[in-house]
Amino acid sequence: MNNSDDYFYSESHVWLEEQGDGIFTLGITEHAQNSLGDIVFVELPAEGQQFAAGEGCAVIESVKSASDVIIPISGEVIAINQQLVETPELINQEPFNNGWIVRFRSDVPMDEIAAELMSADDYDAFLDQ
Repeated sequence: MNNSDDYFYSESHVWLEEQGDGIFTLGITEHAQNSLGDIVFVELPAEGQQFAAGEGCAVIESVKSASDVIIPISGEVIAINQQLVETPELINQEPFNNGWIVRFRSDVPMDEIAAELMSADDYDAFLDQ
């Protein structure tokens, strides 16, 4: 897999990229988008919506199934990727770039995030299990 060393990963196959000042970008991994197949619809949350760790913050529908996107840390949505409304297949094409899903603000300390989530190497090992 082409997982970036700059991101954190969860067992629910999402990635987080720290933007600074408690702001994170969230998307699904290459493995997740490959498993889903062709993505045809994304249901996005509202800006300002709050989520607890482990809650579904978006829904992705593909030709195979619908899946919740699980937020791995608590936070408040500050931006959504509006491009996904018209072009949900961006997630298939660029899961780590233009295919991001939400940006959110969290007050969870970075040391807790690093302890809870996986590095790229750890995620690759998780996938190999």
